Amino acid sequence: MINNTVLIVDDDKKIADLLKAYFTKENFTVLTSYDGIDALLAIKTHKPDLVILDLMLPGIDGFELLKRLRKDSNIPVIMLTARDEETDKLIGLEIGADDYIAKPFSPREVVARAKVVLRRVNSFQDFSKEVKVGEITVDLKKYEVKKNGRLIELTPIEFKIFELLCQNPGQVYSRLQIIEKVQGYEFDGYDRTVDAHIKNIRKKIEENPQKPEYLVTVFGIGYKLVCPEIES
Repeated sequence: MINNTVLIVDDDKKIADLLKAYFTKENFTVLTSYDGIDALLAIKTHKPDLVILDLMLPGIDGFELLKRLRKDSNIPVIMLTARDEETDKLIGLEIGADDYIAKPFSPREVVARAKVVLRRVNSFQDFSKEVKVGEITVDLKKYEVKKNGRLIELTPIEFKIFELLCQNPGQVYSRLQIIEKVQGYEFDGYDRTVDAHIKNIRKKIEENPQKPEYLVTVFGIGYKLVCPEIES
């Protein structure tokens, strides 16, 4: 029985009400906001499990809302984009969105994608051990990443990508393999999506993201995690 709470943020009341009806039918508790400022207050007050976020909002737009949210929260966020604009998608993913859906969309698809994101967030393996890669420690039980004892804040999808690579150091994954294992399904634009998430992770864990020591690009194939204990 699903009892997750979802916050739908869209200034188009018809769209918000339509999505609310579909999520309610699937046993979600549904909150709605029609502008960015109200959405931030709703997130702080109700702490939803997932946010469906339209980019074009009055007050503060979806990009700014997501930036503020990511300063102190890793709550999963699915963006709604008015157009199938690759630039909008990449900016949103780099800021910290977990997924995106372009309008017009099927409400059933939005609910299905939301379930996938929540299932991914809630299904991290309950390992008691820690995985250590050089100066980085990944606690797979506490869902934490630390570098030299300093906590590194990763979004759920960033953590899942890093978890995948950490548990298989030295193994090369194509972008398609990463997105299928992490998202649980394939969708258009996966190449740029994975690149955006890898770029975000590098900013957080690498001393020099332009010359990564951990997340290495294998040109023409994909990415791998370099483990100093193995490859030194």
